[in-house]
Amino acid sequence: MLTDTHTHLYSEAFSEDRDSMMQRAFNAGVGRFFIPAIDSGYTKAMYELEREYPDQVFLMMGLHPTSVKENYLDELAHVERQFEKRKFFAVGEIGIDLYWDVSTLEIQRIAFKRQIQLAKKYNLPIVIHCRDAFDEIFEVLETERDEKLFGIFHCFTGTYEQAQRAIGFQMKLGIGGVVTFKNGMIDQFLRQIPLEHIVLETDAPYLSPAPFRGKRNESSYLALVCQKIAEIYTISEKEVAKITTENSKAIFKI
Repeated sequence: MLTDTHTHLYSEAFSEDRDSMMQRAFNAGVGRFFIPAIDSGYTKAMYELEREYPDQVFLMMGLHPTSVKENYLDELAHVERQFEKRKFFAVGEIGIDLYWDVSTLEIQRIAFKRQIQLAKKYNLPIVIHCRDAFDEIFEVLETERDEKLFGIFHCFTGTYEQAQRAIGFQMKLGIGGVVTFKNGMIDQFLRQIPLEHIVLETDAPYLSPAPFRGKRNESSYLALVCQKIAEIYTISEKEVAKITTENSKAIFKI
């Protein structure tokens, strides 16, 4: 069984074929789906998805850094209210994104730090979104470093040195479609990272692996990521699926 540790299955991109898309994922051997939040506008859709697939779908809650705007305190209050109401499996996705908007860096930092502290309160992992912001992310993590800090560095696209540093913060590396790209770079050093530090993800509907790059991604394509990881580590796809699923269980405690 494969585990997709990061997939936006509630996205409007799947509104016309969600059930058939899910069936393709099941047919490809994907049996568990961990669902990151974006902001309050998607909460209802996430809950509806969970009701449809209660045995396969596991929800996170958090405020995505690109949704950290002028109303970010209201959005953080929404996140905190959800945690008071029910169980989640991680605080995510959270972090810093300087690709789209550098002007919000300071409030992104505040939101990231506050949500790390929320994760510690509930003894949960964090799931980190990082885009053009490794230094800023590591700076915040350093201030929060302790035994309660752990999680996943989602869509890891950094260097070997950045991978080692992330692992030092008790983070697994979330590896998705980028590993199949000719210019993805991470395939050049990934084998130096023990597989115990890696989980698989799609980030569907984004970042489709080759040969579907540029098209809508879906969770069934996790099998292509698994295939590439098996090539890199020169082990069977079955072994990759087993180890990475066990890694996900260690993080999400289920």
